[in-house]
Amino acid sequence: MIIIQVAGGLGNQLQQYALYRKLVRLGKEARLDLSWFHSLEEKKETGKVTGREFELAYFDRLAYETCTREEREELIGAEGWKGKFRRKCFPFTVHWFHENKMYHPEIFSFEDMYLSGYFACEKYYADILYDLREKIQFPTSKNPLNREMAKEMQECDSVSMHIRRGDYLNPENKGMFGNICTPAYYQKAMETIKEKVPNAHFYLFSDDSSYVKSNYTGRDFTVVDINDGKDSFYDIWLMSQCKHNICANSTFSFWGARLNPSEHKIMIRPTIQKNSQVFVKEEMEELWKGWKFISPEGVLA
Repeated sequence: MIIIQVAGGLGNQLQQYALYRKLVRLGKEARLDLSWFHSLEEKKETGKVTGREFELAYFDRLAYETCTREEREELIGAEGWKGKFRRKCFPFTVHWFHENKMYHPEIFSFEDMYLSGYFACEKYYADILYDLREKIQFPTSKNPLNREMAKEMQECDSVSMHIRRGDYLNPENKGMFGNICTPAYYQKAMETIKEKVPNAHFYLFSDDSSYVKSNYTGRDFTVVDINDGKDSFYDIWLMSQCKHNICANSTFSFWGARLNPSEHKIMIRPTIQKNSQVFVKEEMEELWKGWKFISPEGVLA
């Protein structure tokens, strides 16, 4: 059995689900482990406050199977001192794989393994994205503005542009994620789109509406700020309704582009997702086929 730990925010959860679907299609016995998402009382008792929810539950009739505690413990041991003792003294009985690079093809040869990672690389599930678009169904929004916005996007040369600020500006995150999607990055991304789509209209998605409203003005821009709280996941749906996509270094907007069914879409992402990464053009073109890459300096790779 292959068990995939589900953890992190919505974009990461979608990636873990996508890998799960790929393993199922390969005939593997696969399960999702949701134990990372403790109840509020457990968080208080253990101090494991993640600030995240299991957001895959928001989708309409998303199909998956979850593992039992016994199935998880068989692979990686129990929580507490017993599990720690087993993992330290009897490591050969532990089947726990930790992602440590962009792409691990060996995953597909595993039979009994617990997988921990975010699995952002497109190559893991690029060949089943058509199937994922059918399975990842958003429930009908109660806010009529979402339907109106989607209709508008479908009737023009729409381009989603995700500008993530918020937590990326915090000192603990800025060193890892900051100064990647710079103004130069977005300027070059818009220029690249306009070379092919001269009448492009940019729909701006951001966790800092005041910033984008101040910095992107004029008839070419619409700021999308109609969803918040649990409804924020509808922004991924709206991104997918656009003809083309400009992403931040964020899995949230990666999924807006991935779920976009257009055969002629232009998808743009930064050359790196974290400042610790080194961009290798040939490698990225193989692992993220169909994407265009722009550096923080505003250079098209």
